[in-house]
Amino acid sequence: MTNTREPKVQPIPILTLRPTQMTVGMREVKDKRKRFREEESKKQREMIGKHMIPVVVGPDERLYVVDHHHLALALHDEGVKDILVTVIGDLRMVDRDAFWGVMDNKRWVYPYDAKGERRPFKDLPKSVKDLKDDPFRSLAGELRRAGGFAKETTPFSEFLWADFLRRKMQRKLVDDHFTKALEKALVLAKSKEAVYLPGWCGPSPDD
Repeated sequence: MTNTREPKVQPIPILTLRPTQMTVGMREVKDKRKRFREEESKKQREMIGKHMIPVVVGPDERLYVVDHHHLALALHDEGVKDILVTVIGDLRMVDRDAFWGVMDNKRWVYPYDAKGERRPFKDLPKSVKDLKDDPFRSLAGELRRAGGFAKETTPFSEFLWADFLRRKMQRKLVDDHFTKALEKALVLAKSKEAVYLPGWCGPSPDD
């Protein structure tokens, strides 16, 4: 078993990549699509070459995406067929029945739906085009960009923030008044209630 990042020089069809999460923030996907569309074709090719998708090779020889689901979906929606990947884990020797347990143990999978509820691994989408929208994931991403919390290496950290925000405000606010939701999220992010979350940068817990 290796964790060495191994780039695949051969382009991989995006639709053959298997997601390891159930949702994305579609607002974030649309933003990535817009930025990609605004670039010249040469810059677009450079962007695709620089942003390789990290994957794990499964016992079925399939490639499982463990990060950059938003980018993969955005590129697919913009008509890009193939993408470069980098292998961060090789689990071909793992029994099929044990595969998802190993992925879960390594925090390479996040099987939670748009309500923040854990689902069976079999419910994971088979393709990035089947990922569902979680508006709170979009809010968490925008919150990080607005300085609400620091970028972290903790796997799926934005989803942890999304679940925190989900418990603090109504989805209707996020859907209908995103700017107001972000203002509220910025206040919540600095509160002591959020101190356990990755990247928290509020006041000192002793304050």
